[in-house]
Amino acid sequence: MAGQGSGTVPVWDRFVRVFHWTTVTLFALEFVTDRIQWIHQPLAYAILVLVLARVAWGFVGSRHARFTDFVHRPRAVRAYLEDLRHGRARRYLGHNPAGGAMVVAILFMLVFVIASGWLSVTPEFLHVEWMHHVHHISAHLLLLMIFAHVAGVIWSSRLHRENLVRAMITGRKSAQVEAEDSTPAGPGIGARGPAV
Repeated sequence: MAGQGSGTVPVWDRFVRVFHWTTVTLFALEFVTDRIQWIHQPLAYAILVLVLARVAWGFVGSRHARFTDFVHRPRAVRAYLEDLRHGRARRYLGHNPAGGAMVVAILFMLVFVIASGWLSVTPEFLHVEWMHHVHHISAHLLLLMIFAHVAGVIWSSRLHRENLVRAMITGRKSAQVEAEDSTPAGPGIGARGPAV
């Protein structure tokens, strides 16, 4: 239901917003503190805790926080990207299929980067050069994924004339998306849950 005369509806709950911006901040600090291990390592573990909490929230959180709401089959993601390329992609209240795929990919890569970083400082791999390379390459690959995510946010914001960054701050989006959101573009993984 729209807010009192605001023309907006709640989409991103507080946990999702805090997770998003805290993870962004900590990941940026990770790059700055790459050679300051007494800061770098605790930040990585903090990110890991956040990711694990987000995964749990993906099963028990509010409607648009759940994986069942935004994880789609590859075919639906490809169809959405094709529509996006032609400027005809429909609007979603929650993550669109491409955004949902990127969320899952970034969560996976965060865990991979942290795991490779942890391994690189264990006695078994401390002086193993290739493990350090895996960690640094995966971290930079994750950075490229984040740039791609930002580019997608900008593109989608322009296409649908709505500020998605502001939506991730306020947790609210235009109510006019609601009617379109009731018909998914492609089959998701699992059924869509009711609004909460």
